[in-house]
Amino acid sequence: MDFEDLKSFLNEKVDQYNRPEFIDNDPISIPHLFSRKEDIEIAGFLSATIAWGKRDLIIRSAKQLMRLLEHEPYEFLIHSSQSDWKRLETFYYRTFTSTDCLYFLKSLKQIYIHYGGLEQVFEDGYKKGDIKSALIHFREIFLCFDSPQRTHKHIANILKGASAKRLNMYLRWMVRNDGKGVDFGLWKSISPSDLLLPLDVHTGNVSRQLGLLKRKQNDIKAVDEVMKSLRLFDKQDPVKYDFALFSLGVNESF
Repeated sequence: MDFEDLKSFLNEKVDQYNRPEFIDNDPISIPHLFSRKEDIEIAGFLSATIAWGKRDLIIRSAKQLMRLLEHEPYEFLIHSSQSDWKRLETFYYRTFTSTDCLYFLKSLKQIYIHYGGLEQVFEDGYKKGDIKSALIHFREIFLCFDSPQRTHKHIANILKGASAKRLNMYLRWMVRNDGKGVDFGLWKSISPSDLLLPLDVHTGNVSRQLGLLKRKQNDIKAVDEVMKSLRLFDKQDPVKYDFALFSLGVNESF
């Protein structure tokens, strides 16, 4: 396909999948259970954190975590007692253990009490330069509360080459606002034009088949490469093509 044909093809796939029907079978369904800004942010972040593996298992575990947080994640973080937190000792998802979960909640509590919340931490990093600056700054803040070493692997480190798929997916959820009802568009301080593709095995393989990506590793350099292509199609909202690339790989075995 030439440039215009490929652009048209991808735009059609975005229109096909960027709609509310997409939500039910995707981890973004978890933050869609809530209406309060802080609950959406926290539920979205925790759901994105465990978003690897089979989607039905991700969603099931994320719903379990929301039950443990009494379906009020923000209120639980800020007002629950130490004894309430003990129930979290039962939670795990694959390599994300109760140790990791308890630290994540501890860190989120500190961020909302002392750092202005998740949006503010990402915004502070973004103001230093770009989305990469935001990812680096967020990781530094999130892990600064005497974090267990084992927990570090659950917050991607782009300085070591990670693609930061789950963090970039979370940012897509919070930042994009196209009125289609999938992404939330809660955070106005970050431009959708600066977002990065949540690169994983599916979006990576489809990008290579379409000639958008040559690099073999799914790392941050591959993200940079594929973003150059996607910004040619839509400079203002390049990450909308995540809907097309991901769904072509998962739903259509492209």
